[in-house]
Amino acid sequence: MSSQIAPITLADLQRPVRGRLERVPQELHRIVEADFGLIAEVNSHLFQMQGKMFRPTLLLLADEATGGRDQRTITLAAVIELIHLATLVHDDSVDHSVLRRGMPTINSLFSHQVSVIMGDYLYSRAVIELVRLDDLEPLRVLSRVTNQMTVGEMRQLLAHEPLEFSEESYDLLIQAKTASLLSGACEVGALRASPAERSALRRYGEALGMAFQIVDDLLDYVGDPGVTGKPTGSDLREHKVTLPLIAALPRMDAAGRRQVQALMDTPEPDDPRIGEIIGAVAEAGGLDYARERALQLAQQADGELDALTPSPARDALRAAITYVVDRRR
Repeated sequence: MSSQIAPITLADLQRPVRGRLERVPQELHRIVEADFGLIAEVNSHLFQMQGKMFRPTLLLLADEATGGRDQRTITLAAVIELIHLATLVHDDSVDHSVLRRGMPTINSLFSHQVSVIMGDYLYSRAVIELVRLDDLEPLRVLSRVTNQMTVGEMRQLLAHEPLEFSEESYDLLIQAKTASLLSGACEVGALRASPAERSALRRYGEALGMAFQIVDDLLDYVGDPGVTGKPTGSDLREHKVTLPLIAALPRMDAAGRRQVQALMDTPEPDDPRIGEIIGAVAEAGGLDYARERALQLAQQADGELDALTPSPARDALRAAITYVVDRRR
């Protein structure tokens, strides 16, 4: 899936739903609009940090691929993006991150207190909008998703013992923290579809989301900071244990494992030590293993799309798999 001659861009994926996607930012602004000065100021900065709406794209494609029968998709796509933004605001505060997509985070520009409260505000606006739709089904899916993401964040706090944190625990973490929202986006886009199509898209989103997070964790080891918008080795610097390190540890000798433990015991490891561990993980095959896992999950996602009728939207969902495994940021 990663042997494309020309890279697949997000714009390629968005082509079948471009018209509706262009209406999502306006809907997002409507939902979060506030007449309280500080919230309005934080909102203004937040929208400058906003990404390219991958999750709303998946939701709209899921709707299009299953007949385009849901008239609420613009609002639902905005809600999905709003939930995503809320998680980023909270993540940055928990991690004490200072940059997000090359821009100052809310917690670094304002304060951790403002960041936490702002994340809560965004979540509450999403709930208000879902209630306004007067339909339990999207509320049921997205309330489950936000609960799973919260559990994922708690799992993240326990992921600081590299010699004990297992691949099984990692899978549970990324399923909850990342894959649940992509899965929820695809499922909410298929609420008016047949049960078989809805289930297939939920599973597609989960496999795609897990592959997405593994690739993200790989980029922390090998990505270009000028492209990713964050320094290489940020996860190691924050003592986060991800799949490349988990896979490498059993293949390291005792000296290598002691190096890893020493890094985890250092409150603020310097760049040479980070680089040393990155090199050791690569040499032990941790990066290759993580890439293979991402490709296996990509194949699972691809298989789920066979349940859908052929269409340009289904083709775009399939192309999204290649986009995820080949991305550089």
